[in-house]
Amino acid sequence: MNTEPSRRSFIKKTAIAGTAALVLPTIIPASAFGANDRINAAVLGINGRGNSHIQGFMAQKDVQVTTLCDPDMNLLTAGKKTFKEKYNTDVALEQDLRKVFDNKDIDVVSLATPNHWHALATIWACQAGKDVYVEKPGSHNISEGRKMIEAADKYDRIVQHGVQLRSSPSVQQAIKLMREGYIGRVYMARGLVFRMRGDIGDKGVSPVPEGLDYDLWTGPAPKRPFTRNLVHYNWHWNWDYGNGDVGNQGIHETDLCMWGLDVGFPTKITSMGGKYLWNDSKEVPEVLTSIYNYPDENKIIQFEVRPWYTNSEGGATVGNIFYGDKGYLVVDGYDKFQTFLGEKGTPGISGDDGAAASSGMDRGAGGTDGHFANFIDAVRKHDKSILNGPVETAHLSSGLAHLGNISYRLGRVLDFDPKSETFVNDPEADKMLTRDYRPGFEVPDQV
Repeated sequence: MNTEPSRRSFIKKTAIAGTAALVLPTIIPASAFGANDRINAAVLGINGRGNSHIQGFMAQKDVQVTTLCDPDMNLLTAGKKTFKEKYNTDVALEQDLRKVFDNKDIDVVSLATPNHWHALATIWACQAGKDVYVEKPGSHNISEGRKMIEAADKYDRIVQHGVQLRSSPSVQQAIKLMREGYIGRVYMARGLVFRMRGDIGDKGVSPVPEGLDYDLWTGPAPKRPFTRNLVHYNWHWNWDYGNGDVGNQGIHETDLCMWGLDVGFPTKITSMGGKYLWNDSKEVPEVLTSIYNYPDENKIIQFEVRPWYTNSEGGATVGNIFYGDKGYLVVDGYDKFQTFLGEKGTPGISGDDGAAASSGMDRGAGGTDGHFANFIDAVRKHDKSILNGPVETAHLSSGLAHLGNISYRLGRVLDFDPKSETFVNDPEADKMLTRDYRPGFEVPDQV
């Protein structure tokens, strides 16, 4: 695998803006957008987060969603009606994302497909000259993340990863405080994903619904007999398509753990958990505890997934806690934080931009709309360096989740070499860095 840039050189962030400190050239091609040129956008995958993507694009000046794409025509038909009612304009429909990439009138695409499509769709879009906003996790396995970086670089495309808390002014302030030593030397980060994930049952095998192109839905993954256990949301809990909650909600938190500690991939990983509540069709663990150790940096990440009734930690159920030798800092959700100092945990500086949600912003002044604004700004300027969630974050934050899942699935502690992005003398674990792809849907070795 390509070993450059190293795990530390490309993840360091500026204190305030939270963008990658990797110095990327500002390239202004002849076709660069002017300040008032309309950008045509397509949204791929409209069942869940895709609806927020539509809103995120349509909230931007001189940006128009012109195409909705999904393998399920039933969703597209309903989506077209909703779009017309909300925005008083029509939108084109397309089931095959390859036709979207071939459309020269489309400038940017956003990907809210299932996880197993994210990397290949990003690579295809870059090859077609499109700029890309890709939902978390950027990749379904570690090797895909590296290929995404290579594709964005080779084809000189703007690729924003959907970790919208990086566009939250409050979270940016929290990172700045830690960089300035407000809670002392920060040595540990704890990621929390305590979400209500109930029994999904087992719906068995059934005929493919009319209107669904199941072959396209499956794409790079193994094609199983159709089941409602997968389509349209519960694929998250199946290894062939999803990555469990650490690779779902958890990517926001893995990303913030790494950003706050200023680290890349760890050298030692252990993970343990299981299914303790439901006898359903989920393959992934309901409860998962992962430890990522950085002995060279003298830092550690703890990550915990809980699916049901539980307590909060520091007032957060989904968020992050950072521990320093002068106190600790809690990021609750996407847009607020609180600090606690000294032995008595005296409350210190706090921040909350959630009040801005009343003005129409999603999840605070950063949130999805703010993250899309940052993406569109970078697209207009053709400047990767101003992205809050550059493609490197898609590789690293997703990769951290993948490492924990591999340790869980193999049932043992793993040693990892961040430079080669392979395990140390462990061919069995190395096989899980990638996957077998269906013919016609291969993630290429050479992008």
